[in-house]
Amino acid sequence: MEPISLGASNPGTGKRVCVVGASGKLGRYMVQHALDRGYEVVGVCRQQSVHKLAGFEGRIMVIPGATDDRAVIARAVRGCDAVLTVLVPWGVNHYASGTAQAVLDHADPGARLVFSCGWHVARDEKDVYSWKFKVYAAVLGRLAKLARAVDVDDQVEACRRIFASDTSWTVVRGSDLEEGDSQGLPVWSRHVGDPVLASNLTRRVDFARFMVEAVENHALVQEAPAIVGRLTPSAIAHAGGPA
Repeated sequence: MEPISLGASNPGTGKRVCVVGASGKLGRYMVQHALDRGYEVVGVCRQQSVHKLAGFEGRIMVIPGATDDRAVIARAVRGCDAVLTVLVPWGVNHYASGTAQAVLDHADPGARLVFSCGWHVARDEKDVYSWKFKVYAAVLGRLAKLARAVDVDDQVEACRRIFASDTSWTVVRGSDLEEGDSQGLPVWSRHVGDPVLASNLTRRVDFARFMVEAVENHALVQEAPAIVGRLTPSAIAHAGGPA
């Protein structure tokens, strides 16, 4: 597919950012945050979803195609200072790991790579999960895989590959999401199970903001922050935690 030009970007820092999965709810918020920061934005989404980006006409470029298509990703990330990727575990054909691998292989050397996933992805043995969470994740993951709709294990595999790479990556691990006005930049912890995360809820617009803010936050390089909404009860109760 040929790129669809939606016009020039705003001025600003002059950085070029690619949003992989730009047409989804999280992706569209990321596009808006990136534009607000003055980035030039390239979006990748399936051909049938391009219409969802009509609200950005005149401000971004869209490259239609599957996000696990290596040729599509190679074209989209060329010359980008950062790549923001929504790791969606669609189907049972390794969509998430294929997307992650394509980004890892084709992004420019030194580019900031920021990926999104859920809390279920463990970085190390210090991540702690309740038995209820484990049962829920196991049952839901099994049913989704049987229905051939979602493969949560593939998202885990995608993150395993990212963690093993020597790129400037960040994996943002999100709680449950809700719509609503921004509460500010989410609070984060290095480990799932930290009391600051107990509320398990983040505004989707703020998840997207954290992704975009991570581009220029060097403290997050090769970190896997688990996030929660800044104004949730657990975040307020532990206001002295990392943010």
